[in-house]
Amino acid sequence: MGVISLSPTDLTLAGFIVFLLGLLSLQQQLHFTKRLYLAAVRCTLQLLLMGVILQLLFNSSSFWAVALMAAVMLLTAGQAAGSRQTKPLNGWWPYIFSLAAMFISSFTVTFVALTVIIDITPWYSPQYAIPLLGMLLGNTMNGVALSMDRLTSNIWQQRQIIEQQLMLGRRWQEAMATPIKDAVRAGMTPILNSMATTGIVSLPGMMTGQILSGTAPIEAVKYQILIMFLIAGGTGFGVITVVRLASTRLFDERHRLRLDRLREK
Repeated sequence: MGVISLSPTDLTLAGFIVFLLGLLSLQQQLHFTKRLYLAAVRCTLQLLLMGVILQLLFNSSSFWAVALMAAVMLLTAGQAAGSRQTKPLNGWWPYIFSLAAMFISSFTVTFVALTVIIDITPWYSPQYAIPLLGMLLGNTMNGVALSMDRLTSNIWQQRQIIEQQLMLGRRWQEAMATPIKDAVRAGMTPILNSMATTGIVSLPGMMTGQILSGTAPIEAVKYQILIMFLIAGGTGFGVITVVRLASTRLFDERHRLRLDRLREK
């Protein structure tokens, strides 16, 4: 069976489900109707815009066009990850660390996947490069945001314990061992839970989309396994990198905790 094309009417009917949910929220005073509708409109517009952009990229297959698209995706993900802390670092450091961590992890893993695993020619083919990078950036962004938030919150809550350990002569790496491990675990929890339940509790979106588009189920499964492993690697490297960078920023060369480098959001 080939791909079943969806008409505007089909999408409108699907949107009606969201409309009914908003009415239910309004009726029960759950106070998320406005956010739901705005999110639905943004989702629709952003996906339509992405569809047009991807079609242009597929037609051109230009390295610089793909690079520009990748840069926009990275900057957007960095802004989103850097703005999700309840006790963020001062200045531009949350964005800088988020960008650095995602660039090091997601771009490296995507490059390895395109050049070594999939071995597509050219390696920057937009049909493969943009979707892979998008999935890695999206998941790494969540991991980075969660880990940074947990790290800075833990440091603020445990500041007296950390400072006491420093006064006893411990290096900041030793005093921060527990908060760092906790932050890394927080950032990795979503992807670990997803990997543990994929195929039993849920069928991932990419795999479902491939099957609906007519791809043989076993091929869809193989690509989904590849994606899950890539996401796990990208998220893990990104989380470890950003936690290390943020921790370093919060201590000076004399191993003193610099709480003045944190601010209220």
